[in-house]
Amino acid sequence: MRSIHTDLSIFLRLNLKTSPLAIKFQFFLPEGIDPLPADRCLSLCEMMIEAQKTGKPFYFSREQTETCVGKILLGMQEMEPFAESGQIGEKLRVFQEARANYALYQYVPRFEKNVVRYLVFSLLEQLAFEPDLLILAADATQAEIIMRSMTYSTGELYNSTTTPVMGCAWIFIYPFKSGKVNFLVPEMIHGMKARELFSKDTILISIPYRWIPIMAQNLREMTWHLPAHRSRELYLSEFKAIIKELAEKS
Repeated sequence: MRSIHTDLSIFLRLNLKTSPLAIKFQFFLPEGIDPLPADRCLSLCEMMIEAQKTGKPFYFSREQTETCVGKILLGMQEMEPFAESGQIGEKLRVFQEARANYALYQYVPRFEKNVVRYLVFSLLEQLAFEPDLLILAADATQAEIIMRSMTYSTGELYNSTTTPVMGCAWIFIYPFKSGKVNFLVPEMIHGMKARELFSKDTILISIPYRWIPIMAQNLREMTWHLPAHRSRELYLSEFKAIIKELAEKS
């Protein structure tokens, strides 16, 4: 893995409830990093919480046990035919019939078979490698600042893409493969909600590697707390003043 060169300390100034989480997808065994302990049988989304609890980098491999669909999405194992046909979603009452669950699978991103053999987790404070993803758990106010740091210098649109199941695919795999920043509400994802992993006001934002330096630089430059956000009156007076100024100059 390439050692860290990018200054990401600005993300720590956001004062998020939990530390920003860095992710690396690896084909070869990560050197100098321990595996997730064998007695910790977790789902992929639970590993995000485990990283916060341990505070120490670790990796998950295809040889280890995962309690949901994470290994399937990572290309580490095949999906069982009964699951592929959509039977689970119907039994969970998330979908009316298996056909609806089956139809959804055409949209869910996955890695090709055996492309990813190791998945590395590290809190930003302990980060020693250039991350493939930076995952932030924010409240709505913090999320507004983070997402604005994407569009601030680029004009890029905000997009939230997800499904009611397999939400981890849209946080881990979709941003990496598409190159797009993605955000979702865990409370809207069946497994994340049922596992009670995040507070109800949490918004998860996943930033792929190509956007990380852009957003870091924009966070350093832009005004985080805009005056107009303090009150409706300030917003209206500022907007009115700007319109008047521009009209007089025109």
